[in-house]
Amino acid sequence: MQMKAVSYEQFGNPLDVLKLVEKDVPEPGPGEVRVKMLLSPINPSDLMSIRGGYTYTPDLPATPGFEGVGIVESSGGGMLGKMMIGKRVAVLNRDHGNWSEHTVTSAKQVIPVPKLLHDDQAASFFVNPATAFIITQRVLQIPKGEWLVQSAANSSLGKMVIKLGLHHDFKTLNIVRREEEAEKLRFLGAHQVIKFDMNQDPPEELIEKVKEITGGGARYMMDPIGGKLGSVMVKCLVKNGMLVLYGTMSGEDISLFPRTLMSLNANVRGFHLGGWMEPLSIWAKMSLIRQISKLVVDGTLSTDSAEEYPFEEFAKAIEDSQKPGINKKILLRISHEAEK
Repeated sequence: MQMKAVSYEQFGNPLDVLKLVEKDVPEPGPGEVRVKMLLSPINPSDLMSIRGGYTYTPDLPATPGFEGVGIVESSGGGMLGKMMIGKRVAVLNRDHGNWSEHTVTSAKQVIPVPKLLHDDQAASFFVNPATAFIITQRVLQIPKGEWLVQSAANSSLGKMVIKLGLHHDFKTLNIVRREEEAEKLRFLGAHQVIKFDMNQDPPEELIEKVKEITGGGARYMMDPIGGKLGSVMVKCLVKNGMLVLYGTMSGEDISLFPRTLMSLNANVRGFHLGGWMEPLSIWAKMSLIRQISKLVVDGTLSTDSAEEYPFEEFAKAIEDSQKPGINKKILLRISHEAEK
């Protein structure tokens, strides 16, 4: 049986290297399940991987799409896989990709999603909502009343962090590059917003503002940019503080003087969602998903807005997803099967 899938045989500009191909429907191996895909979002990490600049480099030819939602069709064996058959699941799929009518992945990498979650929310369930929740509540464990400093605060994930702060009663100090972005975040409920452009403003200005607002410096910080901005954020840490790096948007290394951390007993650590989730038991994952689902349903971790594109129009979807100022999630509608 044949199916359609987006594929690329070399790294490069997604609009140049991606093509829609016909290929055999895959059969799940031991410990795997096959999923009929419904929706999959276009995330920056997907495009970065296609360009060859992501942390994980797939074997070529490859199919993109790290996350999505679908229906489990069959299992390659094992109790867990058999339990999933017929269920609508969120799919985290690094090895085989989700921009395909059917895909296979480890049974440990699919999680049943509640009926209250519509397809568009379930499709974008992992990368942003789970990352925001896990970093703030499990990794940093921010206490009530404390400050969290975050960069790229105008991103979808950054906005979720602001709403999490309101929900869990911690304060957010948000770094953005433009004043119009700052105004939108203040309206959303951000406690403080700093307009700072690393290419124009002196680093000392950011350090001074963070220390002034937080009362000496930050104990909890998160940054998806790295490079010069991440390097300056390290200098904003206080004793026992932690900066979590969860992205490489700048494509540049951070630099630091070791004693900056040594003298404060501070930490800089990385976070990758797939790696963090992998060792969890299915029961721990389901408990986590239930917590996050409630926050998605009540609006705290919901994706603000989304637009679906037919699977065959993946190139236009990718082009639109990269337009400046885009403020909605772009989704590929792979199948029109009704939700279950």
